[in-house]
Amino acid sequence: MIVADLFAGVGGLSQGFIKAGCKVAFAVEFDPEIAESYKKNHPTTEVFAEDITQLNISKIKERHPQIDIIMGGPPCQGFSQKGKRLSLNDPRNFLFKQFVRFVAEFKPKYFVLENVPNIITTSNGYFKDQIISEFNKLGYEVCCGVLHAADFGVPQDRRRAVFIGQLGSLEIGLPVPLGKKTTIKDAIYDLPFIESGEGAETSVYDKRPFSNFQRELRGKEIVLHNHVATKHSLAAIEKLKLIPKGKGKEVLPSELLTKSIYSGTWSRLLEDGIAPTITTRFDTPSSGRFTHPFLHRCLTVREAARIQTFPDSFIFYGSRSSQMKQVGNAVPPMLAYEIAKVIVQNENK
Repeated sequence: MIVADLFAGVGGLSQGFIKAGCKVAFAVEFDPEIAESYKKNHPTTEVFAEDITQLNISKIKERHPQIDIIMGGPPCQGFSQKGKRLSLNDPRNFLFKQFVRFVAEFKPKYFVLENVPNIITTSNGYFKDQIISEFNKLGYEVCCGVLHAADFGVPQDRRRAVFIGQLGSLEIGLPVPLGKKTTIKDAIYDLPFIESGEGAETSVYDKRPFSNFQRELRGKEIVLHNHVATKHSLAAIEKLKLIPKGKGKEVLPSELLTKSIYSGTWSRLLEDGIAPTITTRFDTPSSGRFTHPFLHRCLTVREAARIQTFPDSFIFYGSRSSQMKQVGNAVPPMLAYEIAKVIVQNENK
């Protein structure tokens, strides 16, 4: 099946759909650094690194006349968690309207729209109903719900709202949880145990994989990429040394406690548990529970990518802050794969 990935980021959704046997014809990503990273990892996909509102769909259709699935996560900010009823016509939702525009023009057999979970529950489902209505007008039947990535083997507490639409009548539903759990230990303990400031963009493995998850994500890779530890200040390292395995800021003396808007700050990841949602600032102890289970540093880009379920063959390019954005904003490929499988299996039956 032929796919278009809008608001693609570095390509988490694309990775999952490619694994399910799909071909990504084109992708749209506004951030040039992230678009470049997408292109290097998906050399056969045409990448539009420009403002989606300025794209000429007619010209794209000439080059890509057949698109079976359109997918993406358009930012939807014009709704409130406090019950204030804002509509899809709110100016802040112009990017959602672009997603609708592409679906209306290409008329794919399916679409997949993913977003923040409260898009479904806000104002008693008012916003969700508006989204479904918008696609009903185009001839699509829609199912939706909130998927928890941890239910699909992702070692992370990450929830996403997913809408799947099918042209005509709906023959599919959301993927069913697999019931398998992956821990932090399963995910990252085969990677070199480097300390703060150590590592390189290109290095080597020093241990054999010992979990199925590690074996799957390593594949046949020999070279290890993006495993560089942040160089924390000496004060930060001394503070981390006071926090034993399995603990957090609750063990710190009061004079070392700092105010933070984030939960889990200055806390270690639990090796037998899962990570919180990986954000774009997983390199900072004060940004959440992103400190290594026993080393005195935060996660590397590769460790965070493992927790997001990107294969080790996937390389993140650009500045450090861009790499973190690429990882933190992505849909976990393993979750994307389960969504893709539902569609592909329906087509093949």
